[in-house]
Amino acid sequence: MRRRHGWVVLGALLAALAPAAARAQAQAPTLPFTKYTLPNGLTVILSEDHRLPLVAVNVWYHVGPVQEATGRTGFAHLFEHMMFQGSKHVPARQISILEAAGASSINGTTDFDRTNYFETMPRNQLALALWLESDRMGFLADAMSPAKLENQRAVVQNERRQSVENAPYGMAGERMIQLLYPPGHPYHANVIGSHQDLEAVQLPDVVEFFRKYYAPSNASLAIVGDFDPAKARALVARYFGALPAGPKVEPVKPIPLAIAKEKRAALTDRVQLPRLYLAWLSPRIYQPGDAEADLLAKVLGGGRSSRLYQRLVYEKKIAQDVTALQYSLILGSHFVVAVTAKPGQSLAVIEREIDAVLDELRRAPIPAAELGRAKRTRDARFLRALESLGGFGGKADRLNQYEHYLGDPGWLDRDLARYRAVTATGIQDLLRTHLTRDRRVVVAVTPRVDQPATPVAQGGAK
Repeated sequence: MRRRHGWVVLGALLAALAPAAARAQAQAPTLPFTKYTLPNGLTVILSEDHRLPLVAVNVWYHVGPVQEATGRTGFAHLFEHMMFQGSKHVPARQISILEAAGASSINGTTDFDRTNYFETMPRNQLALALWLESDRMGFLADAMSPAKLENQRAVVQNERRQSVENAPYGMAGERMIQLLYPPGHPYHANVIGSHQDLEAVQLPDVVEFFRKYYAPSNASLAIVGDFDPAKARALVARYFGALPAGPKVEPVKPIPLAIAKEKRAALTDRVQLPRLYLAWLSPRIYQPGDAEADLLAKVLGGGRSSRLYQRLVYEKKIAQDVTALQYSLILGSHFVVAVTAKPGQSLAVIEREIDAVLDELRRAPIPAAELGRAKRTRDARFLRALESLGGFGGKADRLNQYEHYLGDPGWLDRDLARYRAVTATGIQDLLRTHLTRDRRVVVAVTPRVDQPATPVAQGGAK
């Protein structure tokens, strides 16, 4: 949920990309693919792209905190680390082997709904990537040990300290999530887990979790790039075909949630400037209202021309920066506005100004030019990511995302269409039904006076 500053560079980039996005309006890009399933349940997606001598390998496991039980938080994220520590036939760290073979964009990520691993290889190294992915899918448990668990437990706990507990405003983000999603809900806990739960993890718990969720029948593999389809199929069969399917994992069903009364929390932190978070439960990913929320976020906080930036940073000169986003998830999303105050400014005043902007949008529809700009901005970023075979948001990742959430890798045209179909009236409906004052969470963060502040990057109007 963090965002990097650099609006001048971003503005120039978006201006350069706008013509490409406009052309895409007339003719949407396509992602040709072939999808099939191995007898053990592994979903395979193949997409040829011969422009570069590269091939992207991307594996999504349908597991995340959404499957974790109370007291078992952080398991999926812990596995993101464990999966890179070697498996039965690969005692070394996989990253070192991949890098030695010329790989790029090597990473693994965990979010509330999924875990994925990906790398982009020279085309003649496809077999190596598939072998490494298959060995940790099928034989990671054989190489697990108390020493490896202790090592990665310490790494993850340190990561929590750095990214949550000792990061500016880190605890505020966690508190916001806890107020949005009640105890017992899969999203209530931080993706990274808690120290208490991580300390309680034992090796048998880890092995059991792995055997249940990290199996072919609970995964999808996307291969995109410069490869021969027949040879790729043969390699997939060779390396993944003999792996046991794994137990059946039932899909997690959405849990009806509602905030009946505004919730508030006040925190102090070792920061220089106060910050205000407003958050609402919002429509689920790919469901009606999700695209509207995403575009509303751009209208409110998508750069220097956005409404909140103009009002709070330029006109009122009471804010340092503004962020707005729709965090889309499978059980229910959340819409967030975060504003950092300028020195000496009141969060109560900032909140009133945010409410005034939202009220204006409820009363009067967004002008066509303003909504069109938000759509072009979204299209430009989306299409730019698709220029890459692998990595975050690249072709392989996009195909697997559609497969994971929708069971259909061929959803690109419908994804683009749902944003282009958003109307100003639809955004007003979202504001009036979901983003009301009585249904929100408000978290106010103020600097602690007893300790030196952690420096915060400065930005804003000049």
